[in-house]
This record gives sequence, structure tokens and C-alpha cells, in this order.
Amino acid sequence: MRSSTMGHMAMLQGSLFDTASEPRLRPLDGAVRRIPLSDGAWIDHVPGWVERAELLFEALVGQVAWRSEARRMYDRTVDVPRLMASYGDDVPAPHPLLEEAKSILTRHYRGLPGADLATIGLCLYRDGGDSVAWHGDTIGGRVTEDPLVAIVSLGWRRRLALRPRRGGSRSLRFDLGEGDLLVMGGSCQRTWEHAVPKTTRRVGPRVSVQFRPLGVR
Repeated sequence: MRSSTMGHMAMLQGSLFDTASEPRLRPLDGAVRRIPLSDGAWIDHVPGWVERAELLFEALVGQVAWRSEARRMYDRTVDVPRLMASYGDDVPAPHPLLEEAKSILTRHYRGLPGADLATIGLCLYRDGGDSVAWHGDTIGGRVTEDPLVAIVSLGWRRRLALRPRRGGSRSLRFDLGEGDLLVMGGSCQRTWEHAVPKTTRRVGPRVSVQFRPLGVR
């Protein structure tokens, strides 16, 4: 792991006025802001859903068995510019708050198509050089409805951008971190794309926690 990742962690300490000794989740009722998009897609945004998010961030950075991956691109193999970890529906999450978050999100969105959240994926963006290209989450052959995907962002704020696949609608940008929640629903994975671009700004590490239904990655 890059030395800058641990070096920046001291800069993410909570306020002296934070009294909670463990991270916890704020109630979703009344806190969710719905943003309708084109083609039946929508986004829900909850800033600061995780209280004392820096404690959860530190626990995940230090305890998760992060792995690096390489992918074939044309005639060469390149390193994926971030570290990753994944937890299936039969594998315990690396922190109990993630299981609690998955249960709360599943209850909150119960009744919506594709909202049975089952898996947890983690990405560690070590600095501004780590990124993820434009994409929609891949839907497996056994998935027959548009999935709901929820992302909790921890650590330093990084820009998450969204754009419609067919153009014609405005793009959106969110600077996410410090316990923010972003939920992509409706046709969002099919008709829109999202990305975390590289940045030349001085930024420290960010952890992205993704909650997805089975068969979506």
C-alpha cells in the first residue's frame, strides 16, 4: 500500500466535538434528496449518512485484505488504478456497520425493482492517481430488472461524475466523502454512466463501499 495512504489518515480525525466512540448511521427518513434523471433513472443523495465516518474509514483501511488487479487492454496488461475487496452474500462484511447499512438500505427501498441488496464491494483510491473509468455496473444474464446500487464514500472527498449514455441531458458531479451516501436507481446502470476521474489536486485516500444485488458487479 502506498505510504501516502497511511500518512493522510491523521488528517481525517473527527471533530473534538464528536462524542460517539463508534461509527453509526443517521436515520434515512427525511434525509434523502431524490434527483430525477432522464430515461427513468434517478439518484438519492444523503450527505454525512455515517457519523464518525473517519472511524469506519480507519478500520477498513487497516483491516481489509486489499488486493490489486490487472486487466488485459488491447495488446498489453495494465494494473487497475485502485485496490479492491469483495464480500458475497455468504461472506461476513469486514465491519458490522456495513451489514447494518445493507439491511437498512434493503428495508428502505423494499418494494422497488432490483433493491434486494446482497453483496458488498470495496475500492480504495489511494491518491489522485487512482480512478475508475466511465461505466455502468455490469448486469449478469440472470438479472431481469434494473438494479439499485448504493455507494457510501469514506475518507477524502473525490468527484463522482455521471452522464447519460445517449447524450442530450446534463451531466452531474458530486464531491463525495466523509460518510456520504449516493444511491443510483431506476434505469441508472443501463442508461447512465458514472466515473471517478483522476485529479491533480492534493487528495488523500478514499474508500468506496458499494452495495449491490446478486449478479451485479
